[in-house]
Amino acid sequence: MAFHQMFDLPSEPISIGVFPREHSDSGWFAILDGVPPANKLNGSESVDWLIIGGGWMGLHATQRLAELRPNDRIALVDAGRIGNNTGGRCAGFAIDLAHNPRKENFAEDTEGNQEEAKINRGGIAYMEELVDRLGLDCDWSPEGKIHGAVGNRGRACLSSFAAALDKIGEPYEWYDAAQMREVVGNGYFSQGLLTPGTVIMQPAAYLRRLADRLPDNVSLFENSPIVKVCYGAPTHLFETSESSFRAKNVILANNGFLTNFGFYAGTAIPVCTFGSLTRRLAEHEQKLIGGRGAYGLIPAESFGTTMRRTADNRIFIRNVYDYARDFEVTSNMIERARRRHQETFNDRYPEIAGIGFEHSWGGGFCLAQNGGMVFGQLAENIFGVAFCNGTGVARGTAFGKSIAELACGHNNEAIETLQRRASPTKAYPRFITEPGVRLTTRYRLWHAGKEV
Repeated sequence: MAFHQMFDLPSEPISIGVFPREHSDSGWFAILDGVPPANKLNGSESVDWLIIGGGWMGLHATQRLAELRPNDRIALVDAGRIGNNTGGRCAGFAIDLAHNPRKENFAEDTEGNQEEAKINRGGIAYMEELVDRLGLDCDWSPEGKIHGAVGNRGRACLSSFAAALDKIGEPYEWYDAAQMREVVGNGYFSQGLLTPGTVIMQPAAYLRRLADRLPDNVSLFENSPIVKVCYGAPTHLFETSESSFRAKNVILANNGFLTNFGFYAGTAIPVCTFGSLTRRLAEHEQKLIGGRGAYGLIPAESFGTTMRRTADNRIFIRNVYDYARDFEVTSNMIERARRRHQETFNDRYPEIAGIGFEHSWGGGFCLAQNGGMVFGQLAENIFGVAFCNGTGVARGTAFGKSIAELACGHNNEAIETLQRRASPTKAYPRFITEPGVRLTTRYRLWHAGKEV
C-alpha cells in the first residue's frame, strides 16, 4: 500500500517563480576539463517523456528510462548545468548506510536501516555498472568512509555508532590515532571507524560524463528553467523563457522544487551546506603533511567536518549549515563559510595553512519535517521523486532508477519498499522554520566542539 498522495491536476496554468540560485560555481565543476557548451532549446519540442532536473535522481531516471524505452523520444531539462547544479555540489560520497542525525541511535529501527542499506547499495551498484559500461572517468574509489573523532564527544559518537552497527550486523574497522595520522596526514584525530560500503568520487565528473553519454533517444537541455506549466491531456505543456516542451509523460526529479509544480506545496525545508577546495598540493606540500593519498572522512559527530583528499591531491573541507531562503545561497553565506573552512583547515594542516582555497561554494539540499519522501505516480502520466533528506548520491540514484521502472509499469522489491515510505508533511511556516533551523544548526555546531 503506497503512502504517497495522488493529486488532481491544476486546471489553471502554474507560474514558477523560484529557481536554483547559487553565486559561485561548484569547485568540482570548475576543475573539469572538456565540458561542452550548454544546449538550450529554441522553439518547441514534442516528446514522449520529459524529465525535469538533472541531478542524481533525474539523470539516473533518464538513463534507466532510455534503456527501457529505446524507441521513445525523451528530453531531460535542467535549470543550470549538470555537474554545477545541486547534485554536483555535494562531497562526493555514495553512502550505503548513513548515520541518521534525527535519531539518538539509528539502530533503533533495525528493519528500516536494513531496507535503507539495500536501497542505497542498489543505487551504488547501478552507478558502478554505468562507470564500467560507459567508461565514466570520475575517480571512482570503493574504499569506504572513515568516521573521524577528535575529542570525547566524537569518541562517544563512534562508540554509539559501533554498537548500532553491531546490532544490525554491519562490518567496521577501528583506527587508532596513529592509523588516523597515517591516513589523513595530521594528528588532529584521536580515533576513527571505517565502514567499507561507501564509494567516493568526483561528483561533478560522474554527473557530467554520464550526461554526455546518455543514449541516442535522449535530448539534453541545460540553462533552461521551467517558468510555466499547463497540465492537460493528452499532453502537458512546460515553458521556458525561450521555448516549450509538450510531453505525454513527465517525471519531476527536481527535489524541493517539485513543490512549486503543483504537488506537496509547503513541505520543503531548504537547507544548504558549503564546501571549499584547495589547489593541487605541490610535491613539497604533500611531503609536509604526509598521509596515504586519497581518502574520504566524515565526522563522528554529524555536525562536524567532512574532509577529503582527492585523487589529484587537493584538500576538500565541508561544514557549516544554513537555511536557504527561496533556495538561494548568497555570496555573504559563502564568504562566512569560507572563513570557517579556513579555520578548520588551519587546525588540521598548520604546515600548509597559507595555501588557502581555490574554490568555495554552497549547495542546497531538501528536508521534510517528518523525514518523508516523494516517490510514485502523482497524477495521470505524472511521476515524482524528491526529498533525499541529505543523502542524495546513492539514495538519489536508487530513487531515479526506480521511478523510471515504476513509470514503465515494472515492479520489484526496491519499488515496493519506496512506495511504503511516508510522504513529506507540511513544514512549519517560514517565520518559525528559518530561525529554528539557524538556531538548531548553531547549537549543534557549538555542541560538536572540536569535531568541527
